[in-house]
Amino acid sequence: MLSGLHLAVDGSGLARPRAGVGVYTREILRAMSVDRPDCRFTVYLPPDATAPSSHPAVRYRPLPSLPLVGRHVQWPARIRRLAPDAYFGPAGVLPLGSVGCPSVITIHDLAIYLNPSWFPGRQPLSTRLVVPRSLARADVIVAVSNNTADDIKELFGVPASRISVVPHGISHVFRPLSREDLDSARARLQLPERFILFVGTIEPRKNLTTLLEAWAMMRDRPDLVIVGDWGWLYEPIKERLARLGPSVHHIEGLDPAELPAVYNLARVLAHPAWYEGFGFPPLEAMACGTPVVVSDRASLPEVVGDAGLIAAADDPDAWRKALEKVVGDSDLAADLKRRGILRAAQFSWSRSADMTWRAVDRAVRPA
Repeated sequence: MLSGLHLAVDGSGLARPRAGVGVYTREILRAMSVDRPDCRFTVYLPPDATAPSSHPAVRYRPLPSLPLVGRHVQWPARIRRLAPDAYFGPAGVLPLGSVGCPSVITIHDLAIYLNPSWFPGRQPLSTRLVVPRSLARADVIVAVSNNTADDIKELFGVPASRISVVPHGISHVFRPLSREDLDSARARLQLPERFILFVGTIEPRKNLTTLLEAWAMMRDRPDLVIVGDWGWLYEPIKERLARLGPSVHHIEGLDPAELPAVYNLARVLAHPAWYEGFGFPPLEAMACGTPVVVSDRASLPEVVGDAGLIAAADDPDAWRKALEKVVGDSDLAADLKRRGILRAAQFSWSRSADMTWRAVDRAVRPA
């Protein structure tokens, strides 16, 4: 274990603090600063980001504001003048210019290379140049799941020796809550008595279409609560939601502090995504004691293990059957609650921080 390290950190993910990369950046830096209090961080923030918290080991500096030259020429020059022990890129990229030190980047997913139609634009600079060059140049690549590690190897030919698999952690706020807390949350948020829950940005990759078809076919149908902001290419889903009537509730801009209660109140979390590099919502729901049904794609079976039900992403009837099973069988729901809590307990940010520091050590001082 190396001591007294100074890391230069890309804080660009903090511009969207509720998105997966923003949550990861905030939580991993907090846990890493606790794990090695003798180490220091200089975090570079974009103009529209707010520093998440003050910590004596963390200082913030602005990223250059010029879109291309600032990011890829001015910023790496500043990092070279800073002369840190290593660069850490939680958002998965290196600037095109040299940072002058060993580098570690975290790759969350490579979905845009697997299916560009899930995304609003081709993002040619990022997809054709920045990400491939980052993967080629980084000394160590952190993958958030074995599935993402496999994608890195298969799509870009990166050897396994340069990849460290480090699963995400789970915040302590996600836990079973008291009946009193839940009653007040239900009244405050005007949530129905029985509901199936979906949490996530509304975009094609999340595969809400399969869930809506399954829900419409259910015999004993609880309400459906969708928590998430509009992402991109969402117009067909928005039109469909408008036709489904008052039993479908869309909550946009939910205060993150309310999310644990929403998970607790749901009968089941449905996460039918076509692809997730990791997938926070199923893990958060399991930690709250909420049964989960996830798709059979990408990392989701890996994260859930045997603690949830798995249904084919392209089979609405399989989703109908799985959801009816959980909603209608109290013994199964209780068993999934118990298994989910035990499964979620295997994930912690302190464990993720320790594993990430080991990846940094390996980059700074190769074996």
